[in-house]
Amino acid sequence: MGIIVQKFGGTSVGSVERILNVANRVVEEKEKGNHVVVVVSAMGKTTDTLVNLAKEITANPAKREMDMLLTTGEQVTISLLTMALIEKGYEAISYTGGQAGIQTEPHHGNARIVHIDPVKIKNDLHNHRIVVVAGFQGITENREVTTLGRGGSDTTAVALAAALGADRCDIYTDVDGVYTSDPRFVKNARKLGSVSYDEMLELANLGAGVLHPRAVEFAKNYHIPLEVRSSLQKDKGTIIEEEITMEQGLIVRGVAFEDEITRMTVFGIQNPMTSMSSIFSKLARHHINVDIIIQSQTEANHTNLSFSIKHHDLQDALGVLEKYREELGFTHIEHESRLAKVSIVGSGMISNPGVAAQMFDVLASNDIIIKMVSTSEIKVSVVIDEDKMLNAAQVLHETFQLDQIAELEGIYIK
Repeated sequence: MGIIVQKFGGTSVGSVERILNVANRVVEEKEKGNHVVVVVSAMGKTTDTLVNLAKEITANPAKREMDMLLTTGEQVTISLLTMALIEKGYEAISYTGGQAGIQTEPHHGNARIVHIDPVKIKNDLHNHRIVVVAGFQGITENREVTTLGRGGSDTTAVALAAALGADRCDIYTDVDGVYTSDPRFVKNARKLGSVSYDEMLELANLGAGVLHPRAVEFAKNYHIPLEVRSSLQKDKGTIIEEEITMEQGLIVRGVAFEDEITRMTVFGIQNPMTSMSSIFSKLARHHINVDIIIQSQTEANHTNLSFSIKHHDLQDALGVLEKYREELGFTHIEHESRLAKVSIVGSGMISNPGVAAQMFDVLASNDIIIKMVSTSEIKVSVVIDEDKMLNAAQVLHETFQLDQIAELEGIYIK
């Protein structure tokens, strides 16, 4: 018997009717002769409702207490789904993240998994039980409840798949796979049959909301095949693995975009050799993610340093840097908000020079000003004005012919 981990998101379990549908999908997998572990999110908009309740109490709720509050959402789902499975005549048991052996670092609101003890789950599987686990949460060494941040249920599912040596991890969601871009905003976006771990990791980091980056990292590091598929339809989804089907002439495989970007510029750094390291170290210690970085020299032989962050981190970033202004040795900070990041991703870019130039040319021809640029072997990202984001995504999608995919069966690239 193989071990299959299934993950169902909030939309998939948004009502009792949908929970019963999920139970049917779980039973189908169990009837194939597999051991099944199910990871679920909170029902529908439950997490948003809980956040709003906290805001009615205080504008600045304690992070520990927010974790205590938010983890209740998944507990509702696991108990209801387990009841549905038992009602169908199957042995099933539900666990919170802590009960399932998921240990995290002691950081509330966005903790990382450091260890999973799968003994309890393995014992249940050995006894032919279906195990239902609350996503998005864990527990610290000191028994403190934590949450894993945005997309945490994806991370829970893939981490459990790795710890259990699962044969596959299926991510069920309200879309039927990974698309060349977000089909809600980009006309003629197409579903991809397969995507490599590296491409999916870039897409996830750059704003594609189908999978969380940490989940893809776990899958890549532990060689766990993923399939993103619909919870409401039974069509084949998108396979994410090391080897992928090659699409004919498809240099770029996806266009991702993300709004609410802010560019910060630290001016007049006197000693860039030490200050740059200190700036990013201090921001990292406060869990502020920095993305695109640009350094420039002034006539006075000082350094100006620009970098992009998510807008919700702006006040924290300003507070950290101002606190250490004297130590870091800069004159002042400026910031620009209402920006967006638009990116093209594709493993074919490695062997096809000129892709970045083509991207810049099409943006310029559409009067879209580029403010920052970042590149890697398989992606090019630009920061632009937020009101130009969707136009940029659409013209890039058309320029690189992502609406004209023709997959070649049986041909693979690594």
